[in-house]
Amino acid sequence: MKYKAPGKCPVCDEKLSITKLNCPKCATTIEGNFQPCEFCRLPDEDLEFIKVFIKCRGNIKDVEKELGISYPTVRGKLDTVIRGLGYEVPSKELIKENEDKTAAKNEILDQLSNGEITSKEATERIKKL
Repeated sequence: MKYKAPGKCPVCDEKLSITKLNCPKCATTIEGNFQPCEFCRLPDEDLEFIKVFIKCRGNIKDVEKELGISYPTVRGKLDTVIRGLGYEVPSKELIKENEDKTAAKNEILDQLSNGEITSKEATERIKKL
């Protein structure tokens, strides 16, 4: 019987490395320090979510229907997978701040195109954002 290799140490929670590989056909053994794939370290629940996400081609509405969960839950699961792969997930505050800056920039550009401000004024205001 084959078992899924654990990705983290049960004592200290550090990532485990693979030190021995064996060919079941010819019994060749290779020893060294090998890293498992990034996805192999993810819990089964995250892997199942990734499968559904890919099956649905990344369409969150389809993932909602397939799993019977809400949009915020899908986003939360996606954020969990992203973090599990070692990437940073921007906070809601950072996303809101970027959206606000984009809206302010667009407003300045609208004022410029309407002749309400000069290009110099627009440049100065955008730099201050």
